[in-house]
Formats: sequence, structure tokens, C-alpha cells
Amino acid sequence: MKHLFLIRHAKSSWADDTLHDRERPLNARGQRQLVPLGRALARAGAFAGKVCASPAARAQQTLAGIRPAGLPETAAQTDPALYTFDRRRLADWLKRCDGAETLAIVGHNPALLELAQWLLKHPPQQLPTASFLHLRLPIAHWHQLAKGKARLESLQTPNDFSYTEFARKRRKRADTDGSRPDRDIPAALSHQLQWLAQLEPGVRLGLDEEFLHQYRIALRRSRAIAEAVQAVTGDKHLLPAIKGLKRAARATSTLRDLHVWLGQLPGLGADNDDVVTALHTYFERQADEQQAALVQRLDSNRHRRDLTDWQALVESRQFRRLTAGLQPGDIRTAVAQRIREYNRRTAELLFDSPDGDVHRLRKLLKRIRYLMELDRAGWKPTLKEVKQRQQLFGRFQDLHAQVELMRQFERDAPDTLPAAVANLRRELEWQKADARRQTLALRGLDGPTL
Repeated sequence: MKHLFLIRHAKSSWADDTLHDRERPLNARGQRQLVPLGRALARAGAFAGKVCASPAARAQQTLAGIRPAGLPETAAQTDPALYTFDRRRLADWLKRCDGAETLAIVGHNPALLELAQWLLKHPPQQLPTASFLHLRLPIAHWHQLAKGKARLESLQTPNDFSYTEFARKRRKRADTDGSRPDRDIPAALSHQLQWLAQLEPGVRLGLDEEFLHQYRIALRRSRAIAEAVQAVTGDKHLLPAIKGLKRAARATSTLRDLHVWLGQLPGLGADNDDVVTALHTYFERQADEQQAALVQRLDSNRHRRDLTDWQALVESRQFRRLTAGLQPGDIRTAVAQRIREYNRRTAELLFDSPDGDVHRLRKLLKRIRYLMELDRAGWKPTLKEVKQRQQLFGRFQDLHAQVELMRQFERDAPDTLPAAVANLRRELEWQKADARRQTLALRGLDGPTL
């Protein structure tokens, strides 16, 4: 069995038309594509064997940017024959290769794509820059290469493994972000459903955590808008769908906490690299397990049923009639009720109150915000204050999660640098206590004039 990776070089520059084609370098966008491309290739196993590249400058820069630090010098080679745009020459080169089980080629279109189309029975039609194909061939030797012999394991483009590229393409298509629910609530929620579907491949792949972050925002925004509509109208038919959205969002929470924590670790233990290394190894394994669990959840019948039921509700005539009847006065009444509850809970919050009381205030603040966004124009100044408060409560929540993660590590690895680990946990506890003091210092929100 052979594994073949066909890697198209990253985006190149055409700024200098005096350069020979071989000399054209990568442009700034191409340089930005290299780290996520290298990460995706490493996850797919592209560096398990030999990597060969065209001598063209853009291919050499791509190879330099994607190769892992530990890849042996002998495993990465340059071959002049790979500077070709002819599929037949590329196939002939492959047939002369030695016994490497895994072979990765950094080269050019149309040769790469046309080779894949020759090898596959159901080939892709495009291979964008900084993309790769992983083909599996049931052959013992490369000289056995033949038409229709390969099976496509994966095609990955920057749109799949880089949220930056994904968002750039989305902006290019001039999509809106669905953030104006006050204009057309069903249309905004339908947009969020489409957004969830577009994000899901990147969430499943798990190579760029921003996909998951945006996926969570779409779920939570949808749920919050639904809760706001339910609060204003009192319609109990929305409750099952709201519970389904809540289940979907909850399934992502632990993984998101781990992403935030892993991102902050390098700056927390600057005086003890051993602690950071130990924590990073442990929590990366935890994140991998949570990623696998999330993919399993996305494949479950219950998850598909929850989103299908939600889509049917959003697109129903009943829901459109319900939202069409919303009036600014109804929304202000609902906001006033929530603000009174928030102010009461804020006044009751004590220094020794359980963390759960602070978390409930955070959730209540979020519901107030999304209620206000049903009539955004009438709440512009107050919304700014509510968002600022949410940031403070969000910091407290993150620190709460991180303290609990440190305690989990101490339970599971009690002999790993216990003094240094305990010191780091205590530092996080101090930061959490400081965030708590800031929440206690907040006064109540001003209610609307009814």
C-alpha cells in the first residue's frame, strides 16, 4: 500500500513581471498559508516518508514553510523533474521512485490535479493553491501506478484548515453576518443555520480552533434569540428547540475551555518551561479526546434531529407569524423584567457567594443583551455597557475553568513538579478572586422607561 500526497505550492506573487516563472516567490498571503498548511499535512501523515519538491522558488518556499522541525534532512529533497505542468511527466517520475511507502510532492498545477484525475475514478475538479490531495494506492511498487488505481483519502484546502482563509472567502462573497435580528428574525436565524453548516467541516477537522469558536457563537446566538422571542411572546412551543440548541452548545464547552487554556499556557509559566511543557502535553491529549468526542456528537442522530427540528421551526409559518407580531413595547417590558432580576441578584451577591451565583448573573446578562438586540436601535448606549460587563464575567468564567483544569492535573499527575504546579494554580486563583471583586463592585443596570 502506498500513500501519495499531492501538494500545490502556496499563493505566489505576480508583482514583478520581469522574473522568470521559476523565480516567482510567494506573496504575503502565500506566506500566511504555510503554517496552517504544514499543520494539516502533519495531521494527515504527509511527513511519514519522503517529501520532494520542485526547484521553483514558490515550491521551495512552500517546502521550507511546511516541513516539521524534526524532519531529517534526507527526507526532504528537490528534483528538477518536478518543475513540470505535464501530468504524464509527473506520472513517469513517480514510476521511477524507490520503495518509500509515503511520498509527498510539492509541485504545480495543472500537473498535480490532472495526475489525480488520471489516478481517481471520481476525481476533484479543483486543487487551489496551498491545498493537498491524499491518495491511497493498493500497489506494492511505484512502477505499478496506473489509471484509476487510487482512492481519495482527503482533499484539504485552506478553506478547511484555516479560519482566516475561510473568512476571507466569505467576505469576498459579500455575505452578511446575521447580526441584525431586529430586521428579520427568521431570516437571521436561517442565516445562522447556514453558517453552522459552513463551519462544521472546519470544526470536524479541528486544526484551527477559531472554527469551533465561531460555531459556538452561532449556536449561542441562535439560542439566545429564540429565548428572547420566547420571553417576549410566552410561546412554549419554542422550549424543546431551545433545549436542543443548549445541548449542542454544551457539547462544545469543554473543548473550547481547553483551547483557551492551551493558548494562554506559554505566557503563564515563563520562569518554568518544564511546567508549561508538562501541562501542554497533558491538556493537548485532553483536547484531542474532546475533539474526538465532539465529532462523535456531530455524527449522532440526536444532534442531527435537534438541528433538523430547529430548522423546521425557524422556517415555519407559525414562527414567522410569531416574530412578526413583536412590538418594541413588548421587548422593553421583557427587558425591564430581566433587568430587575439581574439587579436583585447583583445586590444579593456576597464575597463568599458560590461561583454558581456569578455564572447565573453572566447568563442573565447575556439574555438581557439578546433581548435588547431584538430592538437594537432603541438600546445602543445600554448595549455597550452590557457588552463590557459580559467581558468581565467572561474573564471570571475562563479563570474558574482554568483553576478547575489545574486541580484536575494535580489529581491525575500528583508527582509532576507539584510545588511549581501548585504555585501556578494559586496565581490563577488570585486572578479569579480579583475578577470576582470587580464583579462585586458592579452596580445594577438602569432599567428602561416604560
